[in-house]
Amino acid sequence: MRVLHFYKTSFPDTMGGVEQVIYQLARGASKLGVGVDVLSLSPYQGTSTIEVDGYLAHRARCNLQIASTAFSVSVFQTFSQLAKQADLIHYHFPWPFMDVVHFATRIKKPTIVTYHSDIIRQKHLLKIYRPLKRKFLAGMDRIVATSPNYLLTSNVLQRFADKVNVIPIGLDKSTYPLPTQERLDYWQDKVGRKFFLFVGLLRYYKGLHILLDAAVGTQYPIVIVGAGPIEEELRAQSQRLGLKNVNFLGHLSNEDKVALLTLCYGVVFPSHLRAEAFGVSLLEGAMYGKPMISSEIGTGTTFINIAEETGLVVPPSDPVALRQAMRYLWEHPEVAMAMGERAEARYWEHFTAELMTKSYVHLYDELVGVKGKISSQIGK
Repeated sequence: MRVLHFYKTSFPDTMGGVEQVIYQLARGASKLGVGVDVLSLSPYQGTSTIEVDGYLAHRARCNLQIASTAFSVSVFQTFSQLAKQADLIHYHFPWPFMDVVHFATRIKKPTIVTYHSDIIRQKHLLKIYRPLKRKFLAGMDRIVATSPNYLLTSNVLQRFADKVNVIPIGLDKSTYPLPTQERLDYWQDKVGRKFFLFVGLLRYYKGLHILLDAAVGTQYPIVIVGAGPIEEELRAQSQRLGLKNVNFLGHLSNEDKVALLTLCYGVVFPSHLRAEAFGVSLLEGAMYGKPMISSEIGTGTTFINIAEETGLVVPPSDPVALRQAMRYLWEHPEVAMAMGERAEARYWEHFTAELMTKSYVHLYDELVGVKGKISSQIGK
């Protein structure tokens, strides 16, 4: 069997949440005997095909980007050629240009789409795109939601509920680097022995402005790892509020990120809008056994973080509630430790890359009609 993944970006060019999912899936499926191609757009001059952990990553030149939607002229031909070789096409939503490529190339292969998020911000453009979106989703053989929470709260997914499968995102901890003692010592000297950690791209829906408001009047060290379009805005807010306990570290290497995940007291994840459909970096906190604080926004964040079990869940856009949650964990270390242990146990039970990959490969088999050839090898 050969599967083609298609999305606007992919590893190694970028590594956000969707790219992480594609990487884990492509890597895991290739180990189970599935031939995997990943096609994405790249801003760099020239295009190339490289091998990444057992699968092929193809890049087409990105010619234009409007409202977070990337466009490419050459990708039509590249996609058509790769699709002819594939037994199944695996799309990753949302990316409106992807729908155009799908219809323009007249795909006749089995298709699935992983529905990563509703479209939240571009409401005016959504009115124009909605008919194409509905036609695209209606034509998919199967739609995959990443959590039962998102399926229940997405009007779009409810419209197609009869062909939705729920497959939670999974991570492979073995793909994360083991930090050296030198890096652990370095970061402990720099940020201290007890701190809350946020990791992620600095975007509008991450709720970091709420976290900064919550930090006012407290002494809890807060470390923010990541870069993004609102970084300068957040730094200015922190300075305006006179926050001495917030440390912006910018983009860091994976080893440094893991060192901070290993050292931190707890993970704080204040995303307040449904654009945060799952929360891969929140799941990383669970994977490293940390108690979590997140907001109830009806998405996968509270499928990962179970209130009072693996951490605390607060109302969105409520800095007072967020401050109280940090205070509670800070002042109750035994409770925090127990929550972290349960968070890690939940990761191993529900969120490993192995579980995710096997679920997808079973679905591939079902749609392609391989009669369980691969599924029989990996177990039902």
